[in-house]
Amino acid sequence: MASAAEQLAANLNFGAFSKATDLKKRIWFTLGALLVYRLGTYIPMPGINPEALARAFQQQSTGILGLFNMFAGGAVGRMAIFALGIMPYISASIIIQLMTSVLPSLESLKKEGEQGRKVINQYTRYGTVLLAIVQAYFIAVGLETSQNIVTDPGLFFRLSTVVTLTGGTMFLMWLGEQITARGIGNGISLIIFAGIVANLPTAVAHLLDLGRTGALSTAVILVVIVTAIACIAFIVFFERAQRRLLIQYPKRQVGNRMFQGDTSHLPLKLNTAGVIPPIFASSLLLLPVTIANFGNTANLPGWATGIIASLGHGQPLYMILYAAMIGFFAFFYTAVVFNPKDTADNLKKHGGFIPGIRPGERTAEHIDYVLTRITVIGAIYLIIICLLPEFLISALGVPFYLGGTSLLIVVSVTMDTVAQVQGHLLAHQYEGLVRKAKLRGGRRGAK
Repeated sequence: MASAAEQLAANLNFGAFSKATDLKKRIWFTLGALLVYRLGTYIPMPGINPEALARAFQQQSTGILGLFNMFAGGAVGRMAIFALGIMPYISASIIIQLMTSVLPSLESLKKEGEQGRKVINQYTRYGTVLLAIVQAYFIAVGLETSQNIVTDPGLFFRLSTVVTLTGGTMFLMWLGEQITARGIGNGISLIIFAGIVANLPTAVAHLLDLGRTGALSTAVILVVIVTAIACIAFIVFFERAQRRLLIQYPKRQVGNRMFQGDTSHLPLKLNTAGVIPPIFASSLLLLPVTIANFGNTANLPGWATGIIASLGHGQPLYMILYAAMIGFFAFFYTAVVFNPKDTADNLKKHGGFIPGIRPGERTAEHIDYVLTRITVIGAIYLIIICLLPEFLISALGVPFYLGGTSLLIVVSVTMDTVAQVQGHLLAHQYEGLVRKAKLRGGRRGAK
């Protein structure tokens, strides 16, 4: 079976793609859905002064709003109907995952299979609505406190802002589910990917324009390009890296026949936590700077002003805290999403065991031992990827910023999308081989 799958994968080519009509429909549907999303990021909310908004956002672009604007494809800077983006859904999903590991009722739902997952997904949707309403209300209040951004402040503006932004988030959540079901999969990830990539050509053009005007030397631009390519190769290598634990299944007898014991592998990803640690670390670190920029820093005591200045991009304190928080969240989120005890229990239930390790508690301890050590390597990898652009900005004075978080998302989603396309092509070719085999069998039977 494995050799047949490898042969099919080796035969994937453009000819197979041209014959896969279902895959082409899925790709066109995905592109159409992403186009709808991009159009929505340019539809402004009512009651906003664009010029005043642009001036105010320019002051906040280095804070948490700049991070959210990157994920929302520029919709925050334009205060469009999709300004909240899909982030409330991501936050609700993480909160539900954390509660699943704490509340026994949610943990039992998770083990009930498809029906339990549907209930958990429904709770996630309710949480998304609640978070979107709260965030939209605070955005409306924040816009009213800023000078001349809102043309007609008051209760009606707050209500219309909450309805507009919450409706935009719910539409994006539905659109992501449609891309997953009717497109090529990974709908939520593709929406975030489209938002980040949309601003990339403008940023690259700005960098090259700085080189043309002499603001940056050719050597600096080459260093930036080479570093970006090296980071992409580094991310691809580590995102594909796995530690495979050998799993053995004993011999079994069915009737009068004895079946030989089978072997398989338990793959443990080097970076189990994905992009969650950098996102959490960035959000928490940029939050004090954003709050300070909204207020009047002149009224703050000297020590508070010094701390806020030390939390700027490229500052030593920012680098140290950023690295420490990435490491913490890498271990924390890995512990949330992967439970060695449940894995050991499932192996024991199906008769599988790790050679030389006793099933049950000993197996759980061994898996936890291996997972802890590979998570150390994964955390170091995340720290290097996220701090390298910061060092580049600080040392070379490059205004163009493509953070490690955005680079991780772009490369990871691209790899997942390519894998999805290859999976559809593989399934199409396999179905074609099955049909041919049935036709040959029918002809032989007729003869």
